[in-house]
Amino acid sequence: MLTYEGKVALVTGAGGGIGRAHALMLAERGASVVVNDAGVALDGSATANEPAHEVVEEIRAHGGDAVADAHSVATPSGGAACVKRALEEFGRIDLVVHNAGISGRSPIDALSEERLRSVVDVHLFGAFHVVQPAWPHFVDQGSGRIVLTTSGVGLFGLSGAAAYAVGKMGLVGLVRTLAIEGGPHGILVNGVAPFAQTRMAGQVFGGLTDKLDPALVAVAVVALGHPSCDLTGRIISAGGGRVAEVFMGATRGYFSEDLTPEDVLAHVEQITDRTGFEVPGDAMEEVAMTAAHYDAPDDSRSRI
Repeated sequence: MLTYEGKVALVTGAGGGIGRAHALMLAERGASVVVNDAGVALDGSATANEPAHEVVEEIRAHGGDAVADAHSVATPSGGAACVKRALEEFGRIDLVVHNAGISGRSPIDALSEERLRSVVDVHLFGAFHVVQPAWPHFVDQGSGRIVLTTSGVGLFGLSGAAAYAVGKMGLVGLVRTLAIEGGPHGILVNGVAPFAQTRMAGQVFGGLTDKLDPALVAVAVVALGHPSCDLTGRIISAGGGRVAEVFMGATRGYFSEDLTPEDVLAHVEQITDRTGFEVPGDAMEEVAMTAAHYDAPDDSRSRI
């Protein structure tokens, strides 16, 4: 059994739904948990709710160790306060799970910049705001785990969800980059793309709703965040008992040193042929796919 004895986890947006499931399962397996939730409405507006305290009481009632934190991760100071809470209460931090989010449904022609920014501030910038202050502590101790919550909405798109998709797809790039930067320091970073029955999801899943217990997402996060997990830079889809990797690949494409716009349209089928696709490890490995067509060696990586 995977245990978290002696480990400290910070879970954002843990006052309900999927985040609550993460916090409960981590605590059940021995982690000391900072349960962060600003207690806002689905659109991010302020309320008088204190859901983080309710989750903490639930954890303590079952013999677990947890403290509540109500800071908003939408600001740098709020994110730093979350990490500080972990250090002050438990003396260390081992795992950051960024799950906080607000709803962002709006057709593009009705999407205000204010709404776009409010969604991205929580989902994408919220990740920066908790990861950056935790990062030096991970480096100092030579270990750390980060799980960022992305979404199929960002990966595959969904009508009327442009703001949400922007924030969630930005997290995919962040996962990939932090995994590269963190590797030499023992910091492993992955993303989870969950689907579960929650307040935010409503009835969008129809007849499948009853099968989508948030705990079936938490099991994937608990696995990814464990010290024994050696995966990094991966995006794991989880929901309803199914766990799968979502990845981006590149087709072999069409090549010509004298490429013209006409060439592109004439070879669309070859350009988009996914047979024999490759999965680059980073951006420069995709550049190497072009370099392979030339006699000159690929030295692009040496210039970045």
